[in-house]
Amino acid sequence: MFKRSFHSKDRAGKAVKPSKRSFSDRQKLKLQQNLDSPPVGKSLTSPIITLVVGREPRIFAAHEDVLSLSPFFTAALKGQFYESTAKRVALPDEDPQIFSCILEYLYKGDYYPRLLFNKRRASFELEDAQDLQNLGGRGSVESTVDITSAGGVLLKDTVVYCAAERYGLDELKRLALRKQGLQSGITVDVILRSARYAYENTPDSDSKLRAHYLALIIRSRKTFKRSGTMQMEMEIGGSKFFDLFVAMCNHVDDIVDIGNNRSPKTI
Repeated sequence: MFKRSFHSKDRAGKAVKPSKRSFSDRQKLKLQQNLDSPPVGKSLTSPIITLVVGREPRIFAAHEDVLSLSPFFTAALKGQFYESTAKRVALPDEDPQIFSCILEYLYKGDYYPRLLFNKRRASFELEDAQDLQNLGGRGSVESTVDITSAGGVLLKDTVVYCAAERYGLDELKRLALRKQGLQSGITVDVILRSARYAYENTPDSDSKLRAHYLALIIRSRKTFKRSGTMQMEMEIGGSKFFDLFVAMCNHVDDIVDIGNNRSPKTI
């Protein structure tokens, strides 16, 4: 697990070095290969599909073959949202900012800020990261997006992850989660609002994004326990707080087991 520090009492920072268990060399190689090989090649000859996105519609256009990389769009091009004569798909509930990231990924294999591999450091970093504290490519780079329907600013990678869940893009989910782990300087209210959004927009079976937030809160408990925003969130309630309770119990059990192995005792 990562150990995290905080730049101030209400901003989350990042560790200088992740543990070896967090991201294996095999996973790094696979991710690098995926980034080097975008989902589509150079030859694009399929029909152009018009996409009408958002409540205040923005128009996008994409090749049918590219969209068909997503199971969602494979079905949508045959379903009720598709106007066959106009070759048009309506997505009224999608946010245009996030959909732009989805299309960028489908065409290029990534979305801004891109995930880059630093050979000198032998680690991944974010494109254009403001690495003011020499944290190794970590920093706040277009880290948030304002989603009106969610009540304010959210972590962009969380919203992309949830969109990837809807569109059946598992590699994009992994990419978004990895990129979110490289962001820093995020305020408590944005983290908690994003955690709520994650729980509302992922299935109960999700074991990645939800666990990411639970682990972050546990590691940063000294900051969260004195946060008025955290108190308000807990008073509102939600399933994430039972998950948090279970995760904290497991965390305490791990600490007790380590202590008992060194000098047997019970708690």
